[in-house]
Amino acid sequence: MDTSLRPLGRTDVRVGPLALGCWPLAGMTREGITPAAATATVAAALDAGIVHLDTAYCYGAEGESERAIAAAIRGRRRDAAVIAGKCGIHWEPGRKQCVDGRPQRIRVEVGESLARLGTDHLDLLYLHAPDPAVPIEESAAELGRLMGEGKTRAVGVSNVTLEQLRRFASACQPAACQMHFNMLQREITADVLPWCRDHDVSMVVYWPLMKGLLAGGMPRDKVFPPTDSRHKYPMFNGEEFQRNLDFVDAIRPAATRLGCGLADLVLAWTAEQPGITCVLFGATSPEQVRDNCNALACTLDDEARLTIARAIEARGPVASRRPV
Repeated sequence: MDTSLRPLGRTDVRVGPLALGCWPLAGMTREGITPAAATATVAAALDAGIVHLDTAYCYGAEGESERAIAAAIRGRRRDAAVIAGKCGIHWEPGRKQCVDGRPQRIRVEVGESLARLGTDHLDLLYLHAPDPAVPIEESAAELGRLMGEGKTRAVGVSNVTLEQLRRFASACQPAACQMHFNMLQREITADVLPWCRDHDVSMVVYWPLMKGLLAGGMPRDKVFPPTDSRHKYPMFNGEEFQRNLDFVDAIRPAATRLGCGLADLVLAWTAEQPGITCVLFGATSPEQVRDNCNALACTLDDEARLTIARAIEARGPVASRRPV
C-alpha cells in the first residue's frame, strides 16, 4: 500500500491512506465498549502512526467517541492528530436519530464537539447528512462560516447524492466527501466519485470491511443479536449473507498467496482504487488497530487484482442499505 500522505482537496490538511473510524467506540452498536477500552483504542492508533481520527457529534448518546479521543490525545501535541468531526445528526430521547441541518443547530453541535474534544478547532468538519427540511446550501454556508472563524481547517460533506453534492459545493467548496464503499458496495463509482475526482474533492470511504463481513472471520451460522445493528442489514441475512460469504471465500486465496490477512488485502485494494484518498477502518481494541495496520505492508499484484475482479463479477448485484 502507498503510505504517503496526501492532501484533502485543495487544502493543506494531509492524511495517510488509513484512518480510525470512531463510530464503534460510541458503544451504541457493540456491547462491552468501556471508556477505558475506547481511549486505549484511539491511543493505539496514534502510536501506530494512524493520525487521522474520524468522529461525529452523534457518535454516542453523550459524545462518547469524542470523549475517548480527548482522553487519548491528552498530553500529546494537538497537531499530531488530524481530527474530523461531523454535525447535523443528534439523538433524541428513546435513541431516536434526528437529522437537523439548520445553521443554528450546526453551530451548537460544533461548539459542544469542540468542548468534548478539548480543542479549539477541527481539522475537517463534515455535514453528516443532508436534512430534507433544510436546503443543503444553508447548511453548507454555515460550515463555511465556521471555517472562516477558525473552528475548522476544512469542510466536507457525507452521505449525499450527486445532486446534493453539487448544491453543497455551490455554497461552500468541500475538501472531502465521505461515503460508504467496499468490494460489495461500489455505488459511488457511477457518479459521486467521478465528480469528486473532476473537482478536486477527496473521497474518504467507510465500511471497507462491511462491518467485519469482508474480514473473513464470520461463520456461516452467525446470528446477530438485537443489540448488534448488523441484524438490520440485508447483507447479513439469509441467502444474501451466504452469497457474500461465498465471495469472501473466492478472494481468500489471493490473501493467502500474498502472505497477508484477508482484511489486509481488502483494505489495500480499497485504498488503491482511483479517486480514494483515505479509508476508514473501525476497531474496538488496540489489538484490532494493530491488526488493521498490517494492511499498510500489503502490496497487491495483478494476479490478486484479477482474482478480486472476477469474484466481484461473479457475485453480481448485492442487496445494500444506506446507513443514514
